[in-house]
Amino acid sequence: MEQRLSIVTLGVNDVAETRRFFEEGLGWRAAVYDSDDIAFFDMGGTVLALFGRQALAEDAGVTDDAGHFAAVTIAWNGRDEAEVDAAFKEALAAGAEAVKTPQKVFWGGYSGYVRIPGGHLLEIAHDPFSSLDAAGRLQLPPPVSGS
Repeated sequence: MEQRLSIVTLGVNDVAETRRFFEEGLGWRAAVYDSDDIAFFDMGGTVLALFGRQALAEDAGVTDDAGHFAAVTIAWNGRDEAEVDAAFKEALAAGAEAVKTPQKVFWGGYSGYVRIPGGHLLEIAHDPFSSLDAAGRLQLPPPVSGS
C-alpha cells in the first residue's frame, strides 16, 4: 500500500452546522456538489469529509455509543506562532469552543485546541521543525538516518 492519506472523515451530529463552521466561519470552500448528508473539503492533497455520525457508524458496521472520546483530531498548521494565534481567534469567532489556548508545547512547537461543531477537536499549531510549501501543504523534515 502506498503511503498516503486520502480522506479524513468526521462523524458529526449536524453536517450542516459543521459545514457552516468551516465555510462561513473559516472561509473554506466545500466541493462543487451539494448535499445535506455529506460535505467534502479539498485540503490540497487530502480531503476532509463531514458525514452524519450515525450514518458513518452504520457505513462502518459499528455501534455509535456517542459518549466516548473518539481519539481523532484534525490539525491545521500555521507558518508561525502569530498565525496560530490569529487562526485560533478566527475559529472561536466562527463558533468553536476553546479547549486549550495556544501555548509552547513539550515537543518544541506551539499548539492549541478548539472543539468544532460536531464535537471533534481541531489542533491549531506551528511546528518549527517542518515548513509549509507555497500551497500550504505541510513539508515534513527528512527522516533521521537509522530511523
